[in-house]
Amino acid sequence: MKLRLQLVAVSDTGQEQVQEVAQLEREGVAIETLGLTLAEGKLILKKVQECMVQEQVNDAMLRLRCCPDCGKVRHGRGHHDVTVRTVFGNVELHSPRLGHCPCQPHAEKTFSPLQTLLPAHVSPELLYLEVKWSSLLPYAVSCDLLHDVLPVDEKLNAVTIRNHLFQVAERMERELGEERPCLIEGCEQDWEQLPIPDGPLTVGLDGGFVRARHKRGCFEVIVGKSVLEFKRNAEGEEKSKKCFGFVQTFDEKPRRRLFELLKSQGLAMNQQVTFLSDGGDDVRQVQQYLSPEAEYWLDWFHITMRITVMKQMARGLAKETKPSPDGDGQPAAGPAGKSIEKELQSLKWNLWHGNVERALARIEDLQWDLELTVGDAETRTKLLKQLGEFNGYIQNNREFIPNYGERYRNGERISTGFVESTVNQVVSKRMVKKQQMAWTERGAHLLLQTRTRVLNGELEETFRRWYPQFRPEPPLGLKAAA
Repeated sequence: MKLRLQLVAVSDTGQEQVQEVAQLEREGVAIETLGLTLAEGKLILKKVQECMVQEQVNDAMLRLRCCPDCGKVRHGRGHHDVTVRTVFGNVELHSPRLGHCPCQPHAEKTFSPLQTLLPAHVSPELLYLEVKWSSLLPYAVSCDLLHDVLPVDEKLNAVTIRNHLFQVAERMERELGEERPCLIEGCEQDWEQLPIPDGPLTVGLDGGFVRARHKRGCFEVIVGKSVLEFKRNAEGEEKSKKCFGFVQTFDEKPRRRLFELLKSQGLAMNQQVTFLSDGGDDVRQVQQYLSPEAEYWLDWFHITMRITVMKQMARGLAKETKPSPDGDGQPAAGPAGKSIEKELQSLKWNLWHGNVERALARIEDLQWDLELTVGDAETRTKLLKQLGEFNGYIQNNREFIPNYGERYRNGERISTGFVESTVNQVVSKRMVKKQQMAWTERGAHLLLQTRTRVLNGELEETFRRWYPQFRPEPPLGLKAAA
């Protein structure tokens, strides 16, 4: 059996032009030859794309050949070839250069109409797929995937995909507004007139580390997640959850970035916003002056994690405590490590209930007790150092320690545990886990911008805003059904 595929182009006047696309042959029926093979499908798509693009360009050039003012034919002044990269392969186009008609004054004598119609030489569909896949997968893997399933250009490589991703990310960066010390909008009288806002926003921030490329060690990446608890008049809808990320030492607009993310979730100046962080100064500066109704709390997870480490050291100190010479099994002098562990539990209890002054006094008592404790000197020194650092940590964040127990009983968030999974999703899976890659600060930052857009489901909408005819949105009825 022979099959012949043809493409029929019908002009506005009804004239038809037939072009042969491919010929296929089949003998019998076998599962491996049933229908089209992947290679045949790619070849057909490439041929159809070439024919279709040529017809589109020829029709457009025919319309632009004549002057729109007087109708005279413009004279050709040479030509050059243009390569357009699409999802279904590269297309070579003949781009003529035309002279302007003398009926109207022009700054230039000649112009290229095709260059005016197609200022970019990469189709939005191809650019979208490159950015989306390389945001989720390594650049080389994304390149192999595109080659496997689509008739893209054979010369397409990981470096090209990376450069295209950077171009898209930089365009996103240019769209951000300018950074300002205070991003609160309006005044108190205006806020009172606002309608009742949606449910509170809870924002958690945490950090992760990726390996640096041009220097030894790592650099920090700040990752966060914003959760809108509920929307009024929208019962049954899922919570709005969006993530963001940036390289602290590279980003010049971290506060503006977070502010725009909150605005995309419907932030109003009379809406409650709760920020949870590990207490670092750099992270707290990002959160400040974004909302007049904001609360800033220290993450309980980071407090209890530090206390847990000290309790483990206290257990080790209790095991190492030597019995007295008379053999009664008691410590030779001073409190045992086991009592230190109890004191640490009491310290944790005070912090849980927001008793900061009592907790600081307990830390001071613990330091005195450790000085008198008999045991391994190295373990005591390490534990004293941990206590000293913890004392400074609580002192610096004393204003941001609430009554965690009360908040927990009221169903309010007290920890950035919901951000831990976001750090894993945004940073670890792409940049750290099983990825033997080193990163520049610029490369990591730009990748984070496209990756978070993909994870938030916003990349397609971004391309639709840049290219109005890119994947038109379906009608509301069809969208709801889907």
